[in-house]
Amino acid sequence: MSEHHPVTPAQLTAAVERLADRFRAMPQSRLLGAVPGHPSRAAAVLALAGRLADAARTLEGLPPLPVPDCGAFAVGDQLAVTGHDLAAAAAEHPEALAAALAEVEDTDRLTV
Repeated sequence: MSEHHPVTPAQLTAAVERLADRFRAMPQSRLLGAVPGHPSRAAAVLALAGRLADAARTLEGLPPLPVPDCGAFAVGDQLAVTGHDLAAAAAEHPEALAAALAEVEDTDRLTV
């Protein structure tokens, strides 16, 4: 995004929800299919959820915590929770919002 149009929390949450919804509806065979750099699409989204959670906790002055692997069928919900948490924590940090949106978009393309 350009500096004239900074990323908003609403843009991040919309992108997160679109990707989360796609994963909530994805069949097991696609969830478990490998993508470059990850053993499965679900693993790629779990890694993204972990990065979003770490970014939110950093902005809140808290240490990072791992996002647990609750299985392929849970990654959509895990992404939604961590994405919304980051959008709330980064409301006054447009650079963090832009970086997170770029990561969500990259993961979206990777897991098509």
